Amino acid sequence: MRNSAARGVIVLHAMLCVLLSASCSRHPEEQASAQTAPQSAEAPPSPEKHYFISAANPYAVEAGEKILARGGTAVDAAIATSAVLGLVEPQSSGLGGGAFMMFFDPATGSLETYDGREVAPATAQPDRFLKPDGEPMAFYDAVVGGLSVGVPGIVRMLELAHNEHGSLPWSELLAPAAGLAENGFEVSPRLHGLLELYPRMKRLPAAGAYFFDEAGEPWSVGHVLRNEPYAETLRTLSEEGPEAFYSGQIAQEIVDAVNGGPQPGGMSLEDLAGYQPMKRTPVCAIYRAYEFCSMGPPSSGGVTLLQMLGMLERFDLAGAGAETIESLHLIFEASRLAYADRDRYLADQDQAAAAGGLKQEDLVAGLLNPPYVVSRSELIDRMKAASEVKPGDPSQFAIEDDAGQWRNLANDASPEPPSTSHFVIVDGEGRVVSMTQTVESAFGSHLMAGGMILNNQLTDFSFLPERDGVPVANAVAPGKRPRSSMSPVIAFDEKGEVYLALGSPGGSAIIGYVAKTIIGVIDWGLSMQDAIDLPNAVYPRVAPILEEGRFDAQTIEGLKRLGHPVVERELNSGVHGFRRLPDGTYDGGADKRREGVWRTGVVNAD
Repeated sequence: MRNSAARGVIVLHAMLCVLLSASCSRHPEEQASAQTAPQSAEAPPSPEKHYFISAANPYAVEAGEKILARGGTAVDAAIATSAVLGLVEPQSSGLGGGAFMMFFDPATGSLETYDGREVAPATAQPDRFLKPDGEPMAFYDAVVGGLSVGVPGIVRMLELAHNEHGSLPWSELLAPAAGLAENGFEVSPRLHGLLELYPRMKRLPAAGAYFFDEAGEPWSVGHVLRNEPYAETLRTLSEEGPEAFYSGQIAQEIVDAVNGGPQPGGMSLEDLAGYQPMKRTPVCAIYRAYEFCSMGPPSSGGVTLLQMLGMLERFDLAGAGAETIESLHLIFEASRLAYADRDRYLADQDQAAAAGGLKQEDLVAGLLNPPYVVSRSELIDRMKAASEVKPGDPSQFAIEDDAGQWRNLANDASPEPPSTSHFVIVDGEGRVVSMTQTVESAFGSHLMAGGMILNNQLTDFSFLPERDGVPVANAVAPGKRPRSSMSPVIAFDEKGEVYLALGSPGGSAIIGYVAKTIIGVIDWGLSMQDAIDLPNAVYPRVAPILEEGRFDAQTIEGLKRLGHPVVERELNSGVHGFRRLPDGTYDGGADKRREGVWRTGVVNAD
């Protein structure tokens, strides 16, 4: 395994078969070979060095591809891609937000995960989102203004990854975004459409002047939009390095925006200067003989995703068929069980006091321990939906037995609307980046500084710090990182070689979008693009949701007969990923629900 916290999870497949005696008659390696998806590394590798990139906007892909074609590393290309996304897709992510990055280097076999999640300022207290009467604020009342802004972490995170795995200078990596900001880019249909949905932005001076014309209308599709303040921010970072983001003029502009507009947030220059990115231990588990790895806390995405897959291991999803009533029922039930644990236990474990003193390694080990996952899977009834789903008690499966501390927690209350952006990159040496970045809700806090949208990430904390006197693990605290659903994934075949990488935006539905795509590739034998294109069906919280207009009446009625109160609405995922083919090339995918594209090519040796 690639991390000590998940020690023992590698035997998950075998233990599930023994304990549950269902659909596991083949050995793991035999079952893997029976999948219809091709295995990697069977044919001799091509002498050419192939790169790959998939991201949510063509401008961003073009910027990253130029770096890759010149021989830049995957981390170099990630910096260029990230900076452009923050300009052309500001509703989703940017330098004023945060990110999680997974990085794999085949030369060393090392898998590293970088945490650039925002943190709460020193003034933040557990009652930050409570009204005077003690009731939680309405979500969008909390979003707009400085109260929701966390200390941005993405720039420091990229700096750390670049110091360890970059090769080209910052000035070259930020040049594509700086050029676009200065010369202009065409407003996309998605950007225009979302501006129409958020008219309150025009009441904020910086956002109103930038995103709307003199008549107060959002810039039309195709309008060439320029952002000189963002170009200046990038020029400063190019000349002075990432430190300039956390001190000096840029930092002062961020603090002034957070504290000078609606609902001042109490952020200080000291908060910015003190921000530190973290390197985390990845969480990993086996599904159908492939090793899947993702982010651990403060992201809940990796643990919840791996729990879902582990619970589904005993079921024959390939035999059930792609998105049939049977397969959707099983996925829904696994999702409900995993999310119940997520809402009770997962949060920033560096702030251990909020979770009863639990250590992160104990928390992850308990939730991913194979016998515990088996016990949760046994609660799934093939014939009907459970009338009620509660969190389990994984304390007996942790490294240390802290049963009382595990139980003494209340469920989270954070809204988690969809936004965010994901991209995947492979450089000519086979190094892989799978990265999800975000400003949280669409256009974040609606505040701008240095030409950037500032995040509203603090609304990912629970608005209720406790329930009936019982503490919530994901409560606000000074210096704490809010819980996330971001689930960047890198998976390995039985030879330890990269098989696929992917991720998605989508708030709390991210986990379901990623799980669907993995199951599509592994169980249903689909290409990466076809798996992404499958209709979305998620069960993130209160009710199961089907992508509007994508399921027939028979499927909907069948799910209702099993006890699932399904509703239909738009489910705008943004999955981007690849599957590595036997010849070393890439089967790529980009979510058509957004504006993504993918490209592959050969590194220019010159």
